[in-house]
Amino acid sequence: MPGQPVRYTPPAAAATDTVVHDLPPIRFDGQPIDIRLSLRRSDDGIWRGRILFGAEGTEAERSSAEIFCAASEQDLWQSVRDLRDHHLRDLYRSLL
Repeated sequence: MPGQPVRYTPPAAAATDTVVHDLPPIRFDGQPIDIRLSLRRSDDGIWRGRILFGAEGTEAERSSAEIFCAASEQDLWQSVRDLRDHHLRDLYRSLL
């Protein structure tokens, strides 16, 4: 009797949902800018993230591409923690 083939079960739908986390704001031209991190796990199991700047749902909201990519959520968070305010300000400036 042949053995059962190995089956890949995709992660639960909740694992691929986008989750948004608030980060400490930065100051740009003397104004506080809200920052959020949008995370999701793609179908291939890789964690991907983008930075969202400005008030949510407003015309002033800006978003980076998915510039963060890691095999685990913890590794992705480490990449975000390694950023300094001047990196975030430069990224925000590039989106204006």
